[in-house]
Amino acid sequence: MITDGNVIAMKERKPGSMDALFAETLARGASDLHMNANMPPVFRVKGELMPMACEPYSSAEIFELLQAILTERHKKVLEKNFSVDFAVSAPDIGRFRVAAYYQRGAVSVALRMLADGIPTFESLGLPSAVGKLAEMRDGLILVTGVTGSGKSTTLATVIDHINEKSRQNIITIEDPIEYVHINKNSIINQRELHSDVASFADALRDSLRADPDVILVGEIRDLETMRTAIMAAETGHLVFSTLHARDSLSSINRLVGAFPADEQPQIRQQLSSTLRAVVSQRLLPNVSGAGRIPAVELMFCTSGIANLIRQGKDDMIYSAIETGKYDEMQTMEQSLVTLIQSGQISMETGLAAAKNKNMLKQRLSSCRMNPMALTGCPGRGTGCPRGRG
Repeated sequence: MITDGNVIAMKERKPGSMDALFAETLARGASDLHMNANMPPVFRVKGELMPMACEPYSSAEIFELLQAILTERHKKVLEKNFSVDFAVSAPDIGRFRVAAYYQRGAVSVALRMLADGIPTFESLGLPSAVGKLAEMRDGLILVTGVTGSGKSTTLATVIDHINEKSRQNIITIEDPIEYVHINKNSIINQRELHSDVASFADALRDSLRADPDVILVGEIRDLETMRTAIMAAETGHLVFSTLHARDSLSSINRLVGAFPADEQPQIRQQLSSTLRAVVSQRLLPNVSGAGRIPAVELMFCTSGIANLIRQGKDDMIYSAIETGKYDEMQTMEQSLVTLIQSGQISMETGLAAAKNKNMLKQRLSSCRMNPMALTGCPGRGTGCPRGRG
């Protein structure tokens, strides 16, 4: 059989149920499963898409398989909106986030396997400074990145840390609920879009009347949600959310740019006093090819950065992050250098992920040309330029 130019030998039996597909995803160590009409199932393993060597599914077959995991509400949403997002648990297999949608008149399905339990900062490979987010008392904290960069997992870990270490009232607003929290030292109420509330903005306004200490908004998608989130942070709440943005600077630009021009000076003033941190992350294949590791840009809103936001000097924020090592900040390029030096990712992977490839090359070259920089270098013996001296 030929699919998208690739010849696939028929050697495997086509799974006949969603449970069988869930089990196959687990068995292959895949992070995602894609189902499209006239194609076999396609798994994402170690970041690469790999089709199953079996007969393709027809559109009718995919629709029939999907019915087994749709509730009546999900069916109505799919029929009305032509797409639906939800989470489902498969006994003895795991929990999955599901996105079902129509393309060219046929239903397609994308499933992501969620981690078994809530991971720790260490197991995720995040910088230790990310743990500081769980200790903040108020303000707005953003976790940004492209789809599939681990934003929801990072936030779930932060919320779990707060739940375990302090006594607070935590309200989450999610679409869908991916990680199910249990009350530890804190109280956690998890609200799901379409099931418990109509919109993020409505749920956010409602939550302010429920005596919250911490609010998690699954995603800032519209102007009303942005406005309400900033207001909630101004009034003494700790607000977490995600944003589809590449880095800290683009996150700030996206927030400010979403407002009308005449409101932007006021929004800059509000952000300068409420924004606490921006974490921007990407998942990259590790050097062994056996998994993925996060590259993380971390910005804390120091008084200097707050002043730059307020004055609209966004072009200077990158330099402030770059020189903010004392405050445990780092740019994406600095994170990539560290990962290459420590032998966790290859040079090719780092260059492919870099926003400024020339800058990354210069940094690695300067490591090689400066013998004094070798003291305590994590790259010694790993084959990176710095480790070779």
